[in-house]
Amino acid sequence: MSQRFDILVVGAGPAGMAAAASAAEAGRSVGLLDDNPAAGGQIWRSGGHLPAQAGAWLARLETARVTRLQGWRVVDSPKPGVVRAERNAAFGTKSGSSDICAEFSYTSLILATGARERFLPFPGWTLPNVMGAGALDAMVRGGMPIQGKRVIIAGTGPLLLAVAAHLAKRGASVLVVCEQAPLGRLARFGARVLREPAKLWQGAGYRLAIGSARFRTSCWPVAAHGEDRLRAVTLRRGARQWTLDCDYLACGFHLVPNTELPALLGCRIEEGFVATDALMRTSVNRVWCAGEPTGVGGVDLSLLEGQIAGLAAASRNQQAQALASRRPARLGFVRALRDACELDPQLRTLAAAETIVCRCEDVRYSTLQQRAGWREAKLHTRCGMGPCQGRICGSSAEFLFGWKADSVRPPVFPARVASLTAMPPEPAPAQTHGELASTLPHDAKETA
Repeated sequence: MSQRFDILVVGAGPAGMAAAASAAEAGRSVGLLDDNPAAGGQIWRSGGHLPAQAGAWLARLETARVTRLQGWRVVDSPKPGVVRAERNAAFGTKSGSSDICAEFSYTSLILATGARERFLPFPGWTLPNVMGAGALDAMVRGGMPIQGKRVIIAGTGPLLLAVAAHLAKRGASVLVVCEQAPLGRLARFGARVLREPAKLWQGAGYRLAIGSARFRTSCWPVAAHGEDRLRAVTLRRGARQWTLDCDYLACGFHLVPNTELPALLGCRIEEGFVATDALMRTSVNRVWCAGEPTGVGGVDLSLLEGQIAGLAAASRNQQAQALASRRPARLGFVRALRDACELDPQLRTLAAAETIVCRCEDVRYSTLQQRAGWREAKLHTRCGMGPCQGRICGSSAEFLFGWKADSVRPPVFPARVASLTAMPPEPAPAQTHGELASTLPHDAKETA
């Protein structure tokens, strides 16, 4: 299978949705590719009540006739102007065909690949029911019962309160929210948020939603206990340690941008983020980037950057420039959030010698202590070479040891051999939205 578009957008979170809609409204043929069954990304995941803002952008995608390619994950870029993607078999295949891979050609490419949670290893963090804050939230939105379950939420960043509020609304007993940042730093961040009343009210709403649950600063988990599953968590705040019985520990130490695909394409990465100019252009010709990969700044900034990238890719530079003039003010929020979520150096001491750091390959902390860098660790221990391709242990190793990945190679995600060796025919003309919908499985049609 092969298709061609004027503009291909990779990632259907807020930034990708805004980019695709803006480019299509400018008259370009646009493909929006994402590995989830529906648009919205992690922040606007289906399974619960979506905010009006999400509904408005979904409607714009529909009206603009964006070709939505749900359930496809980019694994490679075999040549300039082409990405190769593999279909998630769980979403079905094209009627009468066994297509599991495809090549999508484009004149311009917009990368809106989002971010993922950062995890830090500590004794017991691999127990069942210890999971990412966003992951637990997603599972509950997907139908997992949480009524009456005792939950501890820990880590850093605004996601903690948002998850706590949602779980509380679903009937969970949120025992405590542990924020590793000190109170003084949070107060400085709060002063910055005063300039954006909408965010201030949102945060206040989250705090009200969790009711009597305690909120502790300079606090984090040091151990999770249990045999078959999590039974209790030991927390530390200053010199004090205590243990609470619980059913779930939702833990996330802010977000890590997904820069693997941009790096594979040759985009310049600076301080862990994709470098762009005012119109969201990367260092690679005809490639734009928007949203969290350029700097973690939340939904509003992602939507703004997506619109700028979409308009610029569609050669509507005057409109893009008008929106770009609003971006510097919002970048102040990005810097304030980054400073607020800076990790306490004491968190480097959480892992014990036998604590697993790389879950895919069962590599322990003491084994990694013997290595001088990321490449040596991979060669001698296979750390980062499992199914997640270092997405979990890589950010942990960077924080613990200062290691940085020195290269990105295809496939960006684990892929079938057939997907890497397939040679699809020449690109066919872009399908219209209606034609594409007829090829989708029933569940996908409902979201298209």
